[in-house]
Amino acid sequence: MLKGILAGLAAGALWGLVFVAPSMTPGLSSVDLIAGRFVVFGVMAALVMVFTRATHKLPTTGQALAALGMSVLGFTGYYLLLVLAIHRAGTGVPALIIGTIPIWVMLLGKPIGLKWATLLPGLLLTAAGLVLMMNVPLGAPQAEQAPSGSHYWQGIALVVAAAASWTAFAILNAAWLKRHPEVNATEWANWLGIATGAGAVLLWLVAGSSSKELLALDNIGLAAIVCVATGIGSAWIAAILWNIASQRLSASLCGQLIVSETLFALLYSLLWDGAWPGELQLLAAVLFTLGILASIRAHR
Repeated sequence: MLKGILAGLAAGALWGLVFVAPSMTPGLSSVDLIAGRFVVFGVMAALVMVFTRATHKLPTTGQALAALGMSVLGFTGYYLLLVLAIHRAGTGVPALIIGTIPIWVMLLGKPIGLKWATLLPGLLLTAAGLVLMMNVPLGAPQAEQAPSGSHYWQGIALVVAAAASWTAFAILNAAWLKRHPEVNATEWANWLGIATGAGAVLLWLVAGSSSKELLALDNIGLAAIVCVATGIGSAWIAAILWNIASQRLSASLCGQLIVSETLFALLYSLLWDGAWPGELQLLAAVLFTLGILASIRAHR
């Protein structure tokens, strides 16, 4: 259990880097940054599979299709829905809805033998922390589009779909790994990476900038470095760590550990901006930490 908890927290630490990546590459659109990161994820996974082909097997047709479906739910499909939602409804309400993902995973992934009363403290602490974090911006500010009429409600529908997509990924991914103990965490991460890399190319073709626009960027070298760093760290390594956590822990405890992503994102954003945390930020961080500890205790 300890190994799973540490792996989940480490995955959150790596995911948190994604929030400061836009601040480091201001000329790169969110779609280009996401696509670049996931293409690197796919390339890294392919290279590892090539160099370890003597000890790691290729997926069966069923396993490959499962990886493809999971990659859409947890990576390319999720981010595409989120980007489209932000374009229609701005960042405020979508960020709030996405912030509830840990709670939904905790609720839907609760083990049968675990009583609701033992899970409640962690849920309440996390919910209180999320309410406080509503006033804490993370990462680079994005241009807001004034919400209006059906356009706005389309955005809300899209972000609800995005939240449902990642929630389903967290629960189904954990269930799949537990049903297939013969597949180790690295193998599954590599299969997900190949599928995600292919999907990222399609994502870029549908909603990304043209090659001419990308090559004209003043900070193209830095953008490439950020994509490589987050593709390897926040995608490939984080996927392996999350798979380890999903194999060893219940989905509800994994859901609680997702909160660590927000904690680390806050830390990285403060370090990048050279700022001290405010009172609400500190209180939210304390509530999140207490929520994680309460959930760990409940799942012993």
